[in-house]
Amino acid sequence: MNLMRINFTMVLTIIFIVTSYAQNRAVIDIWPDKVPGEPDPKHPAEVDKSIKDTTTIHLTNVTNPNITVFQPKPFKNNGIGIIIAPGGGYYILAIDKEGYEVAEWLTSLGYTAFVLQYRVPKKEQGALQDIQRAIRIVRSKASDFNININTIGVLGFSAGGSLSARLSTLSNKNTYDTIDIIDKMNGSPDFSILIYPAYLDLGPSQSLTPDIKINNNTPPTFIFATADDKHANSALVMTSALRNKDLPVEFHLLPKGGHGYGLRKGNVAAETWPKLLEMWLETHILQKN
Repeated sequence: MNLMRINFTMVLTIIFIVTSYAQNRAVIDIWPDKVPGEPDPKHPAEVDKSIKDTTTIHLTNVTNPNITVFQPKPFKNNGIGIIIAPGGGYYILAIDKEGYEVAEWLTSLGYTAFVLQYRVPKKEQGALQDIQRAIRIVRSKASDFNININTIGVLGFSAGGSLSARLSTLSNKNTYDTIDIIDKMNGSPDFSILIYPAYLDLGPSQSLTPDIKINNNTPPTFIFATADDKHANSALVMTSALRNKDLPVEFHLLPKGGHGYGLRKGNVAAETWPKLLEMWLETHILQKN
């Protein structure tokens, strides 16, 4: 009975946290009607209670993808938008640790952030459609958010890093059939940020994943990882591929830190990448905006 009471309390706490993040913030559904290729009806995302880690909210069974808008104070708004793709192995979304918390940090710096709920579990193509449609929606509403239509980037963690890298190399190639005028907007990001990205080394002998095609339209990229992360090779092969094409990339590899730390204190990597990214954004994105 006590265990049941504790679990019930934990679920209520999670619901309260998710709801409180959404309060006073616009939540925009990505697909106005039917979600392309999605067999299940639209419904709110579910909290995955099977995962033992209770320090993070894990969402799953996403059938109605959306973006939650985090806006800075008007006097701090720097006119740059960033779409955040949380990680979770394409099974779940670490929605607070790699989504809401990062969005709040970005808004404190003046960026307008959009936390993406993309389709899971194991719907990689659907997730790619979701993030491409999301960036088009943000561009279509750029004036509403007081951001530059040509300075909208993506920031992905782990599987979200894979998703962001895939989008960044599409060269605006459609991943779904056009449904409205929004789909005439550019569906590629203007810059890309990959934090401990995964699944980018699925080619022969752990080379670059074959469907990631680096090209001259691939935007400036910031990559951060640690050597003791089992997915670190993804960051290495992506950096090499960009460098081999003479494309702008900044890469940082720390000795330790592991994987999946977000912004959480007590981890040297979690406390390092935000400082490095802030400098990169100021130097390479903000000054050119």
